[in-house]
Amino acid sequence: MHNRMWDGEMKTLDSLDIHLKNRAGELEGLKAEGHKIIGYYPGGYVPEEIILACDALPVGLNRGGEHEPVLIAGAYLPRWIDTFCRSQIGLKVLGGEPAYNIADLFVAPVTDNNVRILGDAWEFYRLGEIFKFGVPHRKTERALKYYLHGINALKDKIEDLTGQKATEERLNEAIHLCNRERELFRKISFMRKSRALSLSGKDYIRLLHASLWLDKSVMIEILESLVREMEGMEVRPGTGPRILLTGSTLAYGDGKIINLVEEAGGNVVIEHFAEGLRNYWDDVALDGNPMNALAESYFHRRITPAWFRPSREMRDFLIKLAGEFSIDGVIWYNLMYRDSYTVQATLFPKILKDATGLPTLVIESDYDVEEMGPFRTRIETFIEIIKGS
Repeated sequence: MHNRMWDGEMKTLDSLDIHLKNRAGELEGLKAEGHKIIGYYPGGYVPEEIILACDALPVGLNRGGEHEPVLIAGAYLPRWIDTFCRSQIGLKVLGGEPAYNIADLFVAPVTDNNVRILGDAWEFYRLGEIFKFGVPHRKTERALKYYLHGINALKDKIEDLTGQKATEERLNEAIHLCNRERELFRKISFMRKSRALSLSGKDYIRLLHASLWLDKSVMIEILESLVREMEGMEVRPGTGPRILLTGSTLAYGDGKIINLVEEAGGNVVIEHFAEGLRNYWDDVALDGNPMNALAESYFHRRITPAWFRPSREMRDFLIKLAGEFSIDGVIWYNLMYRDSYTVQATLFPKILKDATGLPTLVIESDYDVEEMGPFRTRIETFIEIIKGS
């Protein structure tokens, strides 16, 4: 059941559920017709526009949250690899998730050791064809050229796989389509700045997750319909503390934190994760060379993850969001063994407190069911402290 802040029904979210339920069958049918399906690691560095321009279907492999895949991965990866990456191996081996079974190619942008070792294991155990390319850790002209070289190689690979050239015209068409999706996500997100909440954080995150799985045109129709519903809706002001949810990875299926926040009376009104969610803050330019424009947007202009050097850009962005969305507190949700985020989580609470006076709660997960009790207690206490202050 949707956690809604208005009186009445929102039919678009019901339609979303139907599309999600039917998507696996749609993909299987399209694959049978000869379409190629490109599964990719959802860290925000694989331009979907390249896949679409080659008449292939992009699918973000962003599932997570369950402990069984993590346990299964113990036979393939060392324990000190982060929880989400271990989960990806486990999901592939278990075979229960359709997206992991039908992809013709797995694309892994190598951002840090966790993704590198995931990619190496995927290749070593022959879990499917994989294409890897490197992502630098600094925003320099050399780094931009290196990233551009990587996505050009990706384009060549997908062109060979599909037999379809990603011409400038087709790339620009795909950029225009994806820009529309990003524009709609921004519009809905900005509507959450209001004290009169028209959409729960749980539902917004579900939209972001769905966008990595559903057909692009269908997703745009859903978002356009949702905007119309939200604009014509009478909503009541939210009464609970306004929470910014951030951290390393928020996977499709990992809903425990936001559920606990809402059960405790808090409202997640903005979220920022480097992995698992769609990055929608920046459009791709439609003038000039489209591959250069993709590199500029996906690498040079995007908000940097914690493993970038220097890492201040992400912290400054979170502080900016806290002000713009009238945040009362921040919950930093970290996955175990994602060391760069563990370091940031150690530094960030004091930085945020000094800049804004806001409190931070840091939580670390290994997708273990035994976490729920302690998490519930800590989140309820955090929300009560905010209410009391």
